[in-house]
Amino acid sequence: MKKPLKAYKNPEFLSSPAARELRILAEYLEPKHRFEKFQVHDTIVFFGSARVKSRAEAEQQLAQARERLQRDPSPENERALQRAEKHLEFSRYYEDARRLSRMLTEWSLSLNHKHRRFLVVSGGGPGIMEAANRGAAEVPGGRSVGLNISIPTEQGSNPYITPELNFEFHYFFMRKFWFIYLAKGLVIFPGGFGTMDELWEVLTLLQTRKVQKPLPIVIYGEAHWRKVINFEAMVEALVIDPEDLDLMYFASTPEDAFNYLREHLTRHFL
Repeated sequence: MKKPLKAYKNPEFLSSPAARELRILAEYLEPKHRFEKFQVHDTIVFFGSARVKSRAEAEQQLAQARERLQRDPSPENERALQRAEKHLEFSRYYEDARRLSRMLTEWSLSLNHKHRRFLVVSGGGPGIMEAANRGAAEVPGGRSVGLNISIPTEQGSNPYITPELNFEFHYFFMRKFWFIYLAKGLVIFPGGFGTMDELWEVLTLLQTRKVQKPLPIVIYGEAHWRKVINFEAMVEALVIDPEDLDLMYFASTPEDAFNYLREHLTRHFL
């Protein structure tokens, strides 16, 4: 008689709706174990679009778009050129995220603490996420975390994440938990629905005091964000209080964001 499988070794059961609670628990316990093993106790989280390109990639795509338009001046190629120009414009955010991550990682290493402090964390994918991990990887001895998520598009792991700190999640809410639980600071770069979702959730947690630790939120790219969201109009409409605006700090250069985060982290956590 064939020996039956133990429940915890049965892949059919573990992948079934009946074992959903076990899968959720695993996405809490396995990262917890790995963070403890590699002494990751606090982090700085970078949020932002997966679609932002590096300057080098954007310049290459713009050159190709111009060449195609020159060969074939069709409306489709004209639109492609406009998109390539916009990608080049927004590539500044990739390079700024990369530089800010590098500055924070260098500062973290200079602390000479027995535990590695304030590791950069990203969502693990391309775009701003890649830039954050890349900046940390450019520092000798620099490590960073990637909290990836399984979705149909955009979200393969970027190559700059420290391998032992590269995670893959199924559940968005467990991924969000690990973003916030260890975070001592957040930087929000321009992004789409996912970035908006993360920004609003963090602001809600702070406003409702569900997160009580000092947690600075740097909104990066003030001109962009002022155009996208009118926070002052929300105050005027009485849907938020004026002091809720103090939950955010607007920055438009890596140096400004770095100085703000360093001062805050030093005052509250060092």
